[in-house]
Amino acid sequence: MSNSVKLLATISRSEFLLPNLGSLIMGLAWGASPPLGLINGVVLVVLSFSIINLSSAIGAQANTLSDYELDLKDERKKELVQALDSFGHRRVKTIMILEFCLTLVLVSIFALISQNWILLPLWIVGISLGVAYCAPPLRLKSRSWVAPVSLVLVLAIFPVLYAFFTFTFEINMFFLISLGGLALTVYGVISPTELRDYFGDKAMQIKTLTVRLGLSRAALLGTILLSVGAVLTGTALFLEWFLNQQLWFTIFIPAIPMVVVLVLAKFRRLFSLSKRYETLDDEDCSVLEEKIVSLSSDNPKWIMLVTQAYSLLSIILLVSKFIF
Repeated sequence: MSNSVKLLATISRSEFLLPNLGSLIMGLAWGASPPLGLINGVVLVVLSFSIINLSSAIGAQANTLSDYELDLKDERKKELVQALDSFGHRRVKTIMILEFCLTLVLVSIFALISQNWILLPLWIVGISLGVAYCAPPLRLKSRSWVAPVSLVLVLAIFPVLYAFFTFTFEINMFFLISLGGLALTVYGVISPTELRDYFGDKAMQIKTLTVRLGLSRAALLGTILLSVGAVLTGTALFLEWFLNQQLWFTIFIPAIPMVVVLVLAKFRRLFSLSKRYETLDDEDCSVLEEKIVSLSSDNPKWIMLVTQAYSLLSIILLVSKFIF
C-alpha cells in the first residue's frame, strides 16, 4: 500500500504541493478580510486547498500519461516512467476518474456553503484547460504561443482566483496587478523546463514556444518575464500598504527582488550557454547541450525560492489585514 502511494505521488508530481500552497496563500491574503470566524475560515481554507491540490494531481497525472512515449527517451524522466509502469496506466486513469468525481463533489459543497456559484464554472474551466494542455487531441502544450497562455492560466490564474473568490466577491485593483505579476513570474521561472526539454522536443518536432523562438531568445524572454513580474507584484504590495497607511510593512518587499536576482544569475548563465550553442557547429554542441540540460534541471530549486518569497509576502499581507 505504501509503495503504491509513493508511486502515485511520483506520477502526480507531489513536488508541486508547496507551489499550490503558495497559490492558496496569495488568494487568501488578497481575498480574506476581517471579520472572519476561525472555524469558518479553517473550513474554507481546507476545502480550497484540497480542491486545488486534487485538480493539480489530475492535471499532472494526465501529463504523465500523455508524455509517456516522449519520456521513455529521456533519461532524466526515468523515475517517472518507471513509476507509471509499476503503478499501471489503467489504474492511473481509474484514479483520475475517482479524483474528478470527488473534486466535483467538494466543489459543489464548497459553492453551496459559501453561496458563491462562480466557483463551480471556474473549476470546470480550469480542470478542462489543465487536461487539454497536455492530453490529445488538443495538447495545447505543443501549440507554440497558446501553450504559455494556457499554462499560466492553469498554474497561476485559476488557482489564485479560486482561493480569492472563496473569501470575497469584490475585485481589488492591486490584487489584479499582483495577479498579473504572478502570471508573468510563473511562466518566467518555469521557462527553463522548456529549455531543458528543447532538444528532445525539437527532435520529436514538438513546436513549443522555446523551439520556435530558439534557446537564447527563450532564455531572454524568461528573464524579462520574471523581472517584470517581480516589479508588478512588489508595486501592488507597496500601493496596498501605502494607501492603508501601513508603510512599515513595505520593508519586507525587498525579499522578492533579492530572491529574483539570485535566480536571474542562473538565467544569465543559461542565456550565455544558449548563445554559444547557437553559434557552434553541430559537432561541437554536445558538451554545451549537456551543460544547458544540467543547469536548467536545477529549475525546481529556483521555483521553490521564488514561490517561498511570494508566499512569505502574502502571509505578511494577510497578517497586516487582521492586526490593524
